[in-house]
Amino acid sequence: MKGQASATEHKVRLDKWLWAARFYKTRTLAKEAIEGGRVHYNGARVKPGRVVEAGAEVTLKQGWSEKTVLVLDISEKRGPAPVAQKLYQETEASVEKREQLAWQQKQIQAAQLPPARRPTKKQRRMIHRFKEQAEHD
Repeated sequence: MKGQASATEHKVRLDKWLWAARFYKTRTLAKEAIEGGRVHYNGARVKPGRVVEAGAEVTLKQGWSEKTVLVLDISEKRGPAPVAQKLYQETEASVEKREQLAWQQKQIQAAQLPPARRPTKKQRRMIHRFKEQAEHD
């Protein structure tokens, strides 16, 4: 039939699929990420017009995190988040790696000293008294 397309005939660009799967807010951002080398399709850099196939592996770098997902379904329409999450499945290795990286980031933030602040009025008075005593001695 002419109006119906089977799953094999359904072709969707990579940038459009990333947008529909809600990895990026706009197709322009998805396109820029692909062109910038932050998205790999089956381990290789590709162009935004690459046709997505079910079973492919897509690696995304977003900020500090890197996700590796398997394409389960193809869609060119952006729907609600629960529907978008059914388009892909994140690999176990990717989940473990992201959790480990998040734990490391928390450790680094906890180890940092609190930011330097201006002295309070009481501390300023104590500094002035100390300086005055040092001058008289």
